[in-house]
Amino acid sequence: MIRFGLRLTLAGGREALVRLTVIALAVALGVAMLLFALTGLHGVTSQNDRYGWANSANQPGAERGADPLWWQLRVDGFERRTVGRVDLAATGPRSPVPPGLPRLPGPGEYYASPELAKLIAATPAAELADRFPGRRLAGTIGPAALPAPNSLVAVVGYDPAELSRRPGVARVGTLATTAPTHCPYGCWAGIPTAGLQLILSVVAAALIFPLFILIGTATRLAATRREQRFAAMRLVGATPAQVSVVSAVEATVSALAGTALGFLLFFALRGTLAAIPLTGAPLFPADLALGPVTAPAVALGVPLLAVLAARFALRRVRISPLGVTRRVTPRPPRVWRLIPLVAGLAELAYFVGRRPPGTNAQIMAFLPGIFVIMIGLLVAGPWLTMAGSRLIAARARRPASLIAARRLADDPRAGFRSVSGLVLALFVTSVAVGVMGSIAAEQNVPARSPSAASLVTLFRDERAAPAGDPVPAALRGQPGVLANAVTRVPPANLAPPADPIGNWGWPSSLAACADLARIPAAGRCAPGARTAWVWPGLLGPDDWTGVWPTADVDPATLPALRAQAIVTRTDGSVTALETARTTLQLAHPMLYSPYSEVEFRAESARVFEGWKRLANVVILASLAIAGCSLAVSVAGGLSERKRPFSMLRLTGVPLGTLRRVVALESVTPLVIASVVALAAGLLAAHLFLTAQMELSLSPPTISFYAIVVGGLAASLAVIASTMPLLRRITGPEAARNE
Repeated sequence: MIRFGLRLTLAGGREALVRLTVIALAVALGVAMLLFALTGLHGVTSQNDRYGWANSANQPGAERGADPLWWQLRVDGFERRTVGRVDLAATGPRSPVPPGLPRLPGPGEYYASPELAKLIAATPAAELADRFPGRRLAGTIGPAALPAPNSLVAVVGYDPAELSRRPGVARVGTLATTAPTHCPYGCWAGIPTAGLQLILSVVAAALIFPLFILIGTATRLAATRREQRFAAMRLVGATPAQVSVVSAVEATVSALAGTALGFLLFFALRGTLAAIPLTGAPLFPADLALGPVTAPAVALGVPLLAVLAARFALRRVRISPLGVTRRVTPRPPRVWRLIPLVAGLAELAYFVGRRPPGTNAQIMAFLPGIFVIMIGLLVAGPWLTMAGSRLIAARARRPASLIAARRLADDPRAGFRSVSGLVLALFVTSVAVGVMGSIAAEQNVPARSPSAASLVTLFRDERAAPAGDPVPAALRGQPGVLANAVTRVPPANLAPPADPIGNWGWPSSLAACADLARIPAAGRCAPGARTAWVWPGLLGPDDWTGVWPTADVDPATLPALRAQAIVTRTDGSVTALETARTTLQLAHPMLYSPYSEVEFRAESARVFEGWKRLANVVILASLAIAGCSLAVSVAGGLSERKRPFSMLRLTGVPLGTLRRVVALESVTPLVIASVVALAAGLLAAHLFLTAQMELSLSPPTISFYAIVVGGLAASLAVIASTMPLLRRITGPEAARNE
């Protein structure tokens, strides 16, 4: 029977070849996107883990190991790009070597990433290369230490005696291999791991579920025609087991061909997709590697899913050889089908005010609720379709409406099945847009343009904060530097004034009004005041434009206080900013380099931009998958119903009426279920935001409605594109009995 099944599949004529090709292409697309979804989870996590080695000083027991390194992490910047830098010094021959390096750099040597090495070669030394003492480039850093191909990373060697005296230095004997989870003194990191695991789990669920629908829909293509042929085989003596073998062979051949093609698509497009900066930085193609579990699971799971779908589709043939012909109206769906949908929303609502601690617990709390809601939409869809069809039938005034309504009421499950993928896509879209839009609404929107002309050198570590004059002498006469102001930590017996804003807890630092007068963008003192209370970096809330509170402190006593920050005003040119940054870095080597307000805002928004990119990928991918499922379902449905439609045409029904019937049969469940899916998605987003982030859902913006309208319009276009098939498949020859 296997050979017979292969002959029917491969040599069954034009119809069999078209069916095989369509199923294989649909399965290939589903497999390729499934592979990208699964490897993307690994790739983004791997990228985040490659920040781990630089943050080794933050891991517990970091100093354990032979000949621990003197180690200082520094987060530098150049032209609004972040530069990860590690200053280290070996204490013996067994000191650990960071990944990507052939050896440890000696004093005066440094290794740079390929992108940073190019930048150093193309930039004046005073702006970048002078930050690396000795300026001897020992080599480039390999991919093992780079989060992304375009990362700017440097490892700088020092003499142990020199580096050990620097404030903020640590001892590292064991290098970390995973992303940091605890950074009491600051980190150089990508998207936070805790949030990454949670959001990627939801991403995987949002993509994999529609992919399974696409694969199942494709393998059911022309199921009615195959049922009739297999029933004829039963009538001539074939056993149920033999019919099952033939159907399994047909499904397996197309699924295997599609799976193989899907793997080829994956490898062909892996480099292109890896270059997309989903997290704000591109991935290495190797990050999208197939693991020892992923490849076998997909290669075996997809054909198995196709076989199961085929066996389920032919269940009537296995019961009786007349099962296909003797069809009866199935029992109508019951209202209990709404229970899973309500249960999923109730599960999310339960955790409002009860957010579990820890990432794994949060995944187990929220992910099942999302899954149950998606299952609930699929379960409730037929009941919603039946309710809508009955409403249309009661109000029908034209034959097309009545025929479509009666057909949907007769089998609402089949009517909803064709649009189920799009319904899930709209649910995913509403959740993604609702969550990301609400977070965006909470972001601080600048009421004024942030300053790009001033650098702030903030002394976060008390040990690094000097008294006296912290401004380097070389900075005062540097071209492009217009002024400097120093903020100070007040004495312990001097309490700061009441906060004029009400929620910032500042100002809490002191500054001389003579210095502030040279930096107009930083505010102004009251008339006659000589010392003022200010924010540490002179950067306050966007809506604060008032006068600094006066401090009863003699400005002559300020140099005796510990410095809090240096604010350097420049002419705004790249040369002035980067040269000033180099001078300040050499004078005050700390974790965070001097930064401008623009750079601070850009770095704060980087993680959020990464979330938005992931959300956009989910939206576009789910809509693309849904569109493919809809096209396959509608085309397959027309092929299966060509004989009934041909009979209607023979009785005088116009072709235009049949087209309206097909359109109504697809549009009715689409519109009804889509409204429910959008409402459920926005409600789920609100419950998730409230439980996880203590935020409320913000009203969707015009872009949300544009996406929804565009998705529905594309669906209607897919349905309309199948209409030309009606004329070709409903001719008199299709009405014959086989």
